[in-house]
Amino acid sequence: MKVDDLRVLEADELGVRLKTARRELYELRFKHAVGQLENASQISKVRHDIARIMTVLRERDFGIVASVAAPHEEALVAVAEPLEEEAPAAKPKRTRKKTEDKS
Repeated sequence: MKVDDLRVLEADELGVRLKTARRELYELRFKHAVGQLENASQISKVRHDIARIMTVLRERDFGIVASVAAPHEEALVAVAEPLEEEAPAAKPKRTRKKTEDKS
């Protein structure tokens, strides 16, 4: 499963694929715990698929639009609205507690 293939899908289809992939990961983990899993690398492949799906969903949440002109060209990514830069908050100064001698 490639990211470009996921970007053309609707949100509800991505949700279905995410749910299916999570279910598959659950079953693979169960098989691994029982000792029935022959290829343990399947777990990492499914985890990567889940991450790809979640990335596409988050891109849509943030308004990042990706369009692919041709298979041999790179995907163009444009941000819908420029983000405003915020000034970093000032850190409070640390002060030492003065201890009194109790002699």
